[in-house]
Amino acid sequence: MKLLKVLYIQVLIGIVLGIVVGWLFPGFHETAKLISETFINMIKMVIAPVIFFTIVSGIAGAGNLKQVGRIGVKSLIYFEVITTIALIIGLVVANVVKPGVGITYTATASSKVQQYSEQAAAIHWGEFFAHIVPSNMFEAFAKGDMLQVLFFSVLFAIGLTMMGHQGKSLLHSFEKINQVLFNVLKIIMKLSPIGAFGGMAYTIGKFGFGSLALLGKLLATFYITGILFVFVLLYAVCKWYGINLWRLLGYIKAEILVVLGASSSEAVLPSVMQKLTAAGCEKEVVGLVIPTGYSFNLDGTTIYLSMSVIFLAQVFNIPLSLGQQLTVLGILLLTSKGAAGVTGSGFIVLASTLTALKVIPLEGLALLIGVDRFMSEGRAIINFIGNTVAAVIIAKSENAIDWPTYKRVVEGKPHLLD
Repeated sequence: MKLLKVLYIQVLIGIVLGIVVGWLFPGFHETAKLISETFINMIKMVIAPVIFFTIVSGIAGAGNLKQVGRIGVKSLIYFEVITTIALIIGLVVANVVKPGVGITYTATASSKVQQYSEQAAAIHWGEFFAHIVPSNMFEAFAKGDMLQVLFFSVLFAIGLTMMGHQGKSLLHSFEKINQVLFNVLKIIMKLSPIGAFGGMAYTIGKFGFGSLALLGKLLATFYITGILFVFVLLYAVCKWYGINLWRLLGYIKAEILVVLGASSSEAVLPSVMQKLTAAGCEKEVVGLVIPTGYSFNLDGTTIYLSMSVIFLAQVFNIPLSLGQQLTVLGILLLTSKGAAGVTGSGFIVLASTLTALKVIPLEGLALLIGVDRFMSEGRAIINFIGNTVAAVIIAKSENAIDWPTYKRVVEGKPHLLD
């Protein structure tokens, strides 16, 4: 009975029940969708203020503006290197395994494809970086635009630091408000088993298992590639910095299960920020790396995008030369960076990439619609793990981690994955 009080066990039960209910009662999927969306909205409700108060209290509390700039540059370099490797891995595996060979295209879901292509056409990727600067800070908070909130938070923290001793009283108030927000988060996270149940019941009830039969090879290839990315590449990076990846995954196992159930890495953004801070990572590092990574370090999404382009080329029997595949890599290096800020990002970014490439028909997106929800869960988990690892690694490289605390909290007790 004690196990039933543990959050990750409750979430696991919610996921299993969601699968069963979605399978036996597919008509329940609309209600399940409302349950899942309500839970995710509750999390989104606190994301913007948590980012703001965490960054401001972290940067202004430390008062080291040079370190902030160094962390920002180091994070962007790390993100670019890792996501580039993820893109290359997706391209190589898709070329070797050839998941699209033998699949015949049939025109379905054309209205959906038209919708995604129109949204892709409306996106001007060159404006993505200009969009980081908000024209109205209140609008940025209201919309929950993470990059805009992050930009304003850093500037506010710098302005508060410049006040010196006079700003201490305001900083102290901010730290108290942040504690209140994390208490609110604790209340919300107790509902995560219900959110995971709703998300999984919606996925199975709406899309069923039938769509997996046709594109099972693509799905299996994607998940195997994601597993290799985490347990080969990220494991090697962690090993280099003296970090035990298995123990870290054990520490965030409840969040991983919530991401699986809700099919959204945003659902655990505030929670993982709190956990990493509790594990000894300095607040300014966590506050900068995690939100930035949600736009610039989408490892799972980049694997999915590169693999999907090659998959569709194989379906339409369009051989892509090495030069064309390098062009795909270059396009995806740009388009994948804005994926987090776009609703239905996977398809829209993929449509945008195919439009820029002008070789593969956009209609091929119809093939992926049936299994996208099953792939989105994998994308979200890989994105989440990648950003968690990034925060710990950058904190370690900056000596911005209380190593005895980290060892005690994360590695000092057995976890499920040991």
